[in-house]
Amino acid sequence: MSRAETGARVVMVVPTYDEAENLAWVVERLHAAQPGVDVLVVDDNSPDGTGRVADELAAADPRVNVLHRTAKGGLGAAYVAGFDVALAAGYEVVGEMDADGSHQPEQLQRLLDALDDPRAPADLVIGSRWVPGGSVVNWPRRREALSRGGNLYVRLLLGVRVRDATAGYRLFRRSTLERIDLASVRSTGYVFQTDLVVRTLRAGLVVREVPIEFVERVRGDSKMSGAVAVESLKRITTWGLTERREQAVRLLRGGR
Repeated sequence: MSRAETGARVVMVVPTYDEAENLAWVVERLHAAQPGVDVLVVDDNSPDGTGRVADELAAADPRVNVLHRTAKGGLGAAYVAGFDVALAAGYEVVGEMDADGSHQPEQLQRLLDALDDPRAPADLVIGSRWVPGGSVVNWPRRREALSRGGNLYVRLLLGVRVRDATAGYRLFRRSTLERIDLASVRSTGYVFQTDLVVRTLRAGLVVREVPIEFVERVRGDSKMSGAVAVESLKRITTWGLTERREQAVRLLRGGR
């Protein structure tokens, strides 16, 4: 039984930019799979009318809300804005998912179950492509190699054991988001996902990965290209090295 079915308030934050073709389809699938889960669409002033579609969905269904932003400010900034709204509204579980169907709503139950596993409850659950049982559909080999290699690089650079730190299908406990200091998050692009994993682990919290099947979008244009992925790795490098340097300084000061 999901948290939604036991009375806990769950919301999936869905950032959008030019997803008019997909948004209603994804929201319909989510509510068919999880009728008790709410949706918060965060639209970055999409020129294709996604914001208007979101407003129409919200007008027809109280489980859907919309946050309109005035410009395209990056994935991380959109999520932070959405998280702030979700926390202010009192949600106990706040999730992330894409609007293009890559994150299958029918698999959300896996994440919900892992969050409240009585044997070992988690503080952050990640729907992972790169743990046993995880997979990708319709990805070219180059993109798979780039994602696998990027995640290996993250593990080596930052010293984390998470296999898919760049994944965007997630559930956070409210208490997790409150502890990792969202106000100080400055990563705006895809490095945001890695940033929040590291913050959660360094707060001494539990991160669990569950396998999902990630399906490449069938409608609209992907926001992730080779150039975007390479730029993300560059930013992870800069951010990771800064983090390691600050760790060393803290250790030295502690030793003194």
